[in-house]
Amino acid sequence: MPKSTSSKTNTRSKLKMIKKTIATSILSLLVLSVTTFTASADEKPLRIGWVYAMANAPAVIADKKGFYTAEGLNVEIKPFTDGPLLQQAVAAGDLDIAYVGSPPVYHWFSRGLESRILAQVNFGQAAVIANIKSPINVVADLRGKKLAGVAKGSGMDVLLRGYVLKEKAKLDPDRDLSIITMPPGSMNAALEHNEVDAAFSWEPFVSQSLLRGSSKLILDINKDLPQYPWYVIIALPKTLQDRPDDVVKLLRAHLKAIAFLQSHPEESNQIIAEAFKLEAIQGPNGKTVKPEEIVQEARKRMGWSASLDANDLQFIQRLMDYSFSLSFINKPLNVQQVVDTSFLQRAEQSLK
Repeated sequence: MPKSTSSKTNTRSKLKMIKKTIATSILSLLVLSVTTFTASADEKPLRIGWVYAMANAPAVIADKKGFYTAEGLNVEIKPFTDGPLLQQAVAAGDLDIAYVGSPPVYHWFSRGLESRILAQVNFGQAAVIANIKSPINVVADLRGKKLAGVAKGSGMDVLLRGYVLKEKAKLDPDRDLSIITMPPGSMNAALEHNEVDAAFSWEPFVSQSLLRGSSKLILDINKDLPQYPWYVIIALPKTLQDRPDDVVKLLRAHLKAIAFLQSHPEESNQIIAEAFKLEAIQGPNGKTVKPEEIVQEARKRMGWSASLDANDLQFIQRLMDYSFSLSFINKPLNVQQVVDTSFLQRAEQSLK
């Protein structure tokens, strides 16, 4: 074959190979683009809200220790100052999952927002404290006094009015004392300056006041009602329907976080102290109390658990009954209407 003919044949072959390579590359790019688009569509963040309280530490731990990421979850996490504000975000469709007290959940349920309680987050946290020099020694001594509390109708207010005052102290919350509404972060200062006689507060504020030596413990709710459930994880039916696998993954991360809190107290205390920006305080003897020691003190009145057993459900029912008697809801509710533990069961089984 002449040299020129051979050269042309080789050229044609090379052109064909180049065209084939280009075509293959374009096809690969198209496949990659489609795959990337699908992945980004599937990776829509799971929007998580939580009430800014130490009892919701599992949400902090799951984030800081990478338990959400380990489960393959892309999350957006936002803290809220109280339950009613968080529930407004849930109602507006701005959140998929929330860590919140059970009263706001069933309060909104009674108004048409049918979210479901999926798991417990913590037990304990609330206490009544009084100025160290106060003559108040039991909650019945609050008659005629000024008590710092939070917004009327909030979850803590249900516990205060329903259990602490009406049931425990036999006091009428509207007639026998004055409840002064204020943020929990302002209560310790109000106590120290004698603006109020006592405060119904929670962690870390209770521990900060006690360790400072400026107050005394009048009532530890967790001693009266051992391991009473407070914060819970909730989701809307739409989230449960559209993203059931992600809900299970989140609950798996939640279980891992609780296990970490129980098995690594020193490290988790440091994480909590940093997350809540706790500062060292001076004790009554002049000794400096480290931030992580405040968290350790708080553990005396609270702990963490994911399960919702019969006793837990009975307590939530008790709160529902308080709310109805206080006219915070206009009809009686049954706890089974707002609880769904099937997703937690799936999460527990998959971790075994």
